[in-house]
Amino acid sequence: MAKFEVRIDGNFCKGCDLCGMACPKKIIVMSTHINDKGYSPAEITKQEACSGCRACALLCPDGAISIYREDTAV
Repeated sequence: MAKFEVRIDGNFCKGCDLCGMACPKKIIVMSTHINDKGYSPAEITKQEACSGCRACALLCPDGAISIYREDTAV
């Protein structure tokens, strides 16, 4: 089974929440902290729940999201 890691670059994220709306697992929320540009960037709540669908990364207008896959033997 593969595990996925979602990385959101908080310096590029403008907090539009398109990724949160696109996520079928609803594991992306807007942060409560403000980045250097004055935005509340997205963050992951349950990294282990990510299915690797890439919907968040594909919809991000700023390219702030990367998905990494780690294959694990079961």
